[in-house]
Amino acid sequence: MSSTAKAVRKMMRSAATTVLTRRATTQTLVRDCVYARSWMRRASTTSSSTRNVAIIAHVDHGKTTLLDQLIRSTSEARVEERAMDNMQLEKERGITIAAKYTAVSYKNATLHIVDTPGHADFGGEVERALELVDGALLVVDPFEGVMTQTKFVVRKALQKGLKPLVVLNKVDRDGVTRALCDAVESDLFDLFAAMGADDAQLDFTVVYASARAGVASTSLEEAQKQIVEGNGSVDAILQGILDHVPAPRGCTQQPFALLVSMIERDPFFGRLVTGRVFDGALGIGDTLKVLTLGDGVVRETVRVQKIFTSRNLERVAVKEAKAGDIVTIAAGFGDATVADTLCSPERREPLPSTPVDPPTLSMTFGVNTSSLAGKEGSQLTERQIEERLRAEADTDVSLRVSDSSVEDGIPGLQVSGRGELHLGIIIEKLRREGFELSVSPPRVIQGIDDEGRRTEPFENVLLECDANDCGGVIDAVTQRKGDLLDMDTNAGEDGRTRLTFFVPSRGLIGFRQEFINVTRGNGVMQRAFDSYGPSRGAIGKAKKGKLISTTSGVTTTYSLGALEPRGTLFVGPASEVYAGMIIGEHTRENDLEVNPTKEKKLTNMRASGNDETIRLTPPKVIDLESAIGYVGTDELIEVTPKAIRLRKAELASSMRRRASRQADS
Repeated sequence: MSSTAKAVRKMMRSAATTVLTRRATTQTLVRDCVYARSWMRRASTTSSSTRNVAIIAHVDHGKTTLLDQLIRSTSEARVEERAMDNMQLEKERGITIAAKYTAVSYKNATLHIVDTPGHADFGGEVERALELVDGALLVVDPFEGVMTQTKFVVRKALQKGLKPLVVLNKVDRDGVTRALCDAVESDLFDLFAAMGADDAQLDFTVVYASARAGVASTSLEEAQKQIVEGNGSVDAILQGILDHVPAPRGCTQQPFALLVSMIERDPFFGRLVTGRVFDGALGIGDTLKVLTLGDGVVRETVRVQKIFTSRNLERVAVKEAKAGDIVTIAAGFGDATVADTLCSPERREPLPSTPVDPPTLSMTFGVNTSSLAGKEGSQLTERQIEERLRAEADTDVSLRVSDSSVEDGIPGLQVSGRGELHLGIIIEKLRREGFELSVSPPRVIQGIDDEGRRTEPFENVLLECDANDCGGVIDAVTQRKGDLLDMDTNAGEDGRTRLTFFVPSRGLIGFRQEFINVTRGNGVMQRAFDSYGPSRGAIGKAKKGKLISTTSGVTTTYSLGALEPRGTLFVGPASEVYAGMIIGEHTRENDLEVNPTKEKKLTNMRASGNDETIRLTPPKVIDLESAIGYVGTDELIEVTPKAIRLRKAELASSMRRRASRQADS
């Protein structure tokens, strides 16, 4: 008896046992038997010519370069560098922010490749992308192994039951030996086992590759030989996907069902939904209904206008889609969103979907109320800000936008996300679109456990630094309630020390700048959300006061020269300032109010000597990410298309003094 027949008979026995134990009515028995038979048909009906796979990697491990090579090897079209990272912010920062997919053809098979972000702050994109695939391509640098943020994505993939295909990239580098690769493979096995992988997932296949050279092989020695000779290809990876990634299950005879995983907007078609077809077939003109997750309420009914897929990075219109395909549908959607089920009218139950992890960080977005408001931007009102944020929340499943309220005395919209980088990307998008707004410092979202104790999010933090800086780094993290989990000396090819910590998320707010100072800019920091745990109480942080302008006007060289000994300046000469604006950092812990616009008084008397030329140190540039971690609880970040400024939440000096006296009393 074949394995397929045995599996079918086993499922039939299981279905019959379940039906009998329920002791239900005759109608219920018939319905369950029909469902069991239809499920067995689905399990036995596969699309053998289709594979859906996600590609996972840490930053700088070669994921984007490898993707370019896979597309080049299956297409005659010219492929630009970093072709999948098509957002401007992705190209500038060198990271993947949004999940994207494309299809390539290999040996008469269609391979849908889904590019996933490697940063934990974009975990919502990862969770949705994994709904589309049946396998995962894990790209690893042998010198670094699986890094902290990659572990977050790997854990999600293993929990979904995906079997990884491991690609050890950059084997063309000096020092890549069989012993090093064996050690990395052993570490991967231990990591998968610790994450609860089953036997099939632990029996993973390894491919050795150099994405830069366009070479891949199942043998390390053969791959390195092809690199030297310059005659290799990446077919070993494509063949590995065909051999080790299972074909998608589904039945074209069942009613159509698609799980929405991505939302985007088109200027002509409006809202577009992207997802994987789990059952049935779809054609242009078909009528569909949208079911909500869980309760299956009909959100809306639509008629299909266009069906698109992505082939070799180009969006192509197709006439139909069948089970196993990943497609984008235009149907005049109004309210359809991520995790909804798009299905035929006769279908009643929505498809299951993995819940998205909750946000961990919150900020208040409000109207810019400074003296310079309206001079640099075009989108100024709270209504415009709210509309744009809610439109962003439609496509970003990790983003939460609450109604306008007053939090910590700061009015505005409460925006919650997965981390500082996630919220910083949102702010940067708004800034480039002409918005002006004021943003509060980030606040960690705390919770309550079953025993009524307050909990807070914790993160795994991996820090690499020189051996001489380890003492200062460990001291800085432990002061922020962090625990040292592991210390690996001579890690990586440069022999630096790798430290692993377990730290409360609120202890990491503003830590990046302190880490840069301790390591003199030579350290590497990676972090990823781990879990919620009991709150660790107050965290003491070194605090320096601010230099606060008392007047509005234009800064002068004469005044800044007198203020320079008082601290580090954030503004240079001829810069426009206003009362309550933070122009620098004080050398002491208290705030100092100063006048940066004071001019030198001129008289008719000739000076007895030559005036000394004032030479100013270049001001410290505060970018958006630095400002998010630097700003204090009583301060705001002023964001405009042309500048990032820091200011006090209360601009009037008299009101700040009154609030200080009330707090002391």
